Amino acid sequence: MREIEELRSRLHGAGVSFSGMRVLVTGGAGFLGSWICEYLLSDGASVTCVDNFASGLKSNVSHLMQNENFRLVEHDISKPLELSQRFDLVMHLASRASPFEFEKYPIEILMANTMGTVHALEIARRSEARLLYASTSEVYGDPAPEFVPTPESYNGNVSTTGPRSCYDEAKRAGEAFVMAYRRQYGMDTRIVRIFNTYGPRMRSDDIYGRVVPRFIEQALTGKPITVFGTGEQTRSFTYVTDEVDGILRLAYVDEAEGEVVNIGNNRETRIIELAELIKRLTGSESEITFHPLPKDDPKRRAPDISKARRLLNWKPEVSLEEGLRRTIAWFEQRLSAK
Repeated sequence: MREIEELRSRLHGAGVSFSGMRVLVTGGAGFLGSWICEYLLSDGASVTCVDNFASGLKSNVSHLMQNENFRLVEHDISKPLELSQRFDLVMHLASRASPFEFEKYPIEILMANTMGTVHALEIARRSEARLLYASTSEVYGDPAPEFVPTPESYNGNVSTTGPRSCYDEAKRAGEAFVMAYRRQYGMDTRIVRIFNTYGPRMRSDDIYGRVVPRFIEQALTGKPITVFGTGEQTRSFTYVTDEVDGILRLAYVDEAEGEVVNIGNNRETRIIELAELIKRLTGSESEITFHPLPKDDPKRRAPDISKARRLLNWKPEVSLEEGLRRTIAWFEQRLSAK
């Protein structure tokens, strides 16, 4: 696959190799998790994927099932998990992540990032393994303008009782668990704060509703492109290979032990710009329509990635237009197959 080869070139060029490692990936059948599983297998690692398919899809990993180094365990990580195998690296990515899911599944989201994080940490502790926790830019909430781009040192402007709190506060609690285990048990841990990521394998059904796949599918099917608010709010969009590259560097580099690192594109894009770009790239005649802004929706989001540049020698490589072209092509194939 083109993207996997690109990743291998970039990561091997940076001296990153997972050959011979035993890796556990929770949420491994999800969008990002499946990309990580596929890359690790291609690089010679042995991978155990844990997923309950609440938001992940079996189709994301079906092409990996014939690989003798791949094992799929269907399990909800918010419940205890006993595995006889020992691991060198545990990557905890399991969680629903769509704002559309926050109202319907708040308890499941809280549990995946609190008890699920404890269970992942316990597996890593028993194995004396390194652990990487997938946190989120949502821990920053709606930052004040002077904190955009947002550095890792910013403590956040979040609501503990609002509709997004099940995700924001769960991720913040997950970070606290990770740091507590590091301090109490001397574990090797690292935390990645992931900014808006897009690419092939993203779900676009109504309950998932992430902005890039939603806009693409609406544009390709001639439906109105639904923009919330005026569309002046911003996000930073990272193509999946850039995100996976940064995450795997953070998981691998010894100097990143104990660190919290933003991995995201530092280019800030207005949502209305995104809608117009997708409409142009798809050649769509869809109307752009405007709808009420959800409560507590952040006005701006962009990472300060100076730490990732310094610590990991990482920066995003794929432009928004190029990444969208690749993503649109995948959605076109998917719609055609339907």
